[in-house]
Amino acid sequence: MKKILVLAVGLLATLYILNPTAGVFEILPDNLPLVGNLDEAAAVALLLMCLQYFGIDLPNLFRRGSADNKTIEVDPK
Repeated sequence: MKKILVLAVGLLATLYILNPTAGVFEILPDNLPLVGNLDEAAAVALLLMCLQYFGIDLPNLFRRGSADNKTIEVDPK
């Protein structure tokens, strides 16, 4: 049940970011100064958290020396 809820939130966040209705469905209008893009930022944060729940860690994808990217250290003797 939790996976279905997380998936639904991720899909809603993706639809909100893509905004297929060209601005008809907006929580905060983008022309408001300083706060206009906060709703899109929240949708991106929700989408990243949903992807991380399913094992796709986009913020750490290109980080050097992570656990997935095994680095081999050579001792220069």
